[in-house]
Amino acid sequence: MDDLPDRIEHTVLGPTTTPDDVRTCLDEALQYGTRACIAPCYLPLASDYANVPLTAVVDFPHGQGQTEAVCRAAKLAWNAGADELDVVCNVGLLKAGEDDALADHLTEVVASVPIPVKVIVEAPLLTDDELERVGRLVADADAAYLKTATGFSEGGATVHDVEILSTYLPVKASGGVGSWTEAKAMFEAGAERIGASSGDTIVREWRAEREGGDAAEAHGGSETDDPDDDAGDGY
Repeated sequence: MDDLPDRIEHTVLGPTTTPDDVRTCLDEALQYGTRACIAPCYLPLASDYANVPLTAVVDFPHGQGQTEAVCRAAKLAWNAGADELDVVCNVGLLKAGEDDALADHLTEVVASVPIPVKVIVEAPLLTDDELERVGRLVADADAAYLKTATGFSEGGATVHDVEILSTYLPVKASGGVGSWTEAKAMFEAGAERIGASSGDTIVREWRAEREGGDAAEAHGGSETDDPDDDAGDGY
């Protein structure tokens, strides 16, 4: 997996995220060759600060905005420099059986921008049947990826959920993926991308394994690492 760093979206999305936190995330993304995933308010800063592929979250974390507003937010994020968008699915509509309304919403949002859109389906809240339904809906909406979770509700990515979702679209596994061992399990289940605030750690451990070292010892290699990162920002 020679392209591992390019398949990692190093993430900073906590409610207390500061501009300096974003700069640190971007510095690490540059150092380790990863992508970055940030809040849309920091796109102008990020676009000027570093040449890193940027994903911005939209309608995060609950996915309950009105369609017109979400489309507007998507366009603003694109115009501000986002290369890709992670848009949250309205799980309430899915739970209520309002599949047509959800499909119409997602289709309009995806069509509002000319860049790839990943749809976050909050898999920990869904049954297998709901995962199948939302997988079909998101694929029919012409999204580029399905994404497992925001990390701000009940749990994160699981092998089981990735296996189901990957039958419909490429999957970005996010939520609680904090090591190369965990990321590798997601890739083996069918994930194409990983979203994690520990993206730097994942790459270090992957490199250590490739070089015949101990991946666990590589975990502490960065002075900017915070052992509570994954718990603090939902990823």
